[in-house]
Amino acid sequence: MERSHELFNKYGIRSVSMDDIAAQLGMSKKTLYQYFSDKEELVDACFSGVLNHSRTQCLADQQQADNPIQEFFLAYDMMQEMFAEMNPSVLYDMEKYHPAAFKKFKEFKYGFLYKVLSDNLQRGIKDELYRPDIDVDVIARLRIESVMLPFNGEVFPNNRTQLIHIEQQLFEHFLFGLATAKGQKLIQKYKNQRIKQ
Repeated sequence: MERSHELFNKYGIRSVSMDDIAAQLGMSKKTLYQYFSDKEELVDACFSGVLNHSRTQCLADQQQADNPIQEFFLAYDMMQEMFAEMNPSVLYDMEKYHPAAFKKFKEFKYGFLYKVLSDNLQRGIKDELYRPDIDVDVIARLRIESVMLPFNGEVFPNNRTQLIHIEQQLFEHFLFGLATAKGQKLIQKYKNQRIKQ
């Protein structure tokens, strides 16, 4: 699963065949089929693992963060790590050719991630780090969709080499637009810490 995931991230899901995976692992395709009945099952298993890891990491970030803004920065760090090696076609391939895996991804986005973001926004308002006039539902959905925007080749045609840069621009725009003056000071603090690192 780990090697398959690396190949999918590097070349896109559609471009990688079961033959390619077997060859990379130095095993026969017959041996590979003892573990996974077809590519659909392998893709589903790979991305279920990724979603479980992301879920665990988000919850850990929530516990570790001193405040909602730091939680956003920790989540952004995790996202940067994931996207650094990801071929932008992965999500398109999953949506078009692997609907079962894509359905789980959508459930993760609009179920788990939506709740995590909504909780963060409510805490940020309570702590006076975020503006009190924001609509939590709208802003949580905006953030979910803005994270996916760099993968859209029509909006960002050079997204393959620019994914992290685009994400950073969207992240900072989102966070500064959300924050109160008190929150903006914290954002600047975390930005400066990252520059020093």
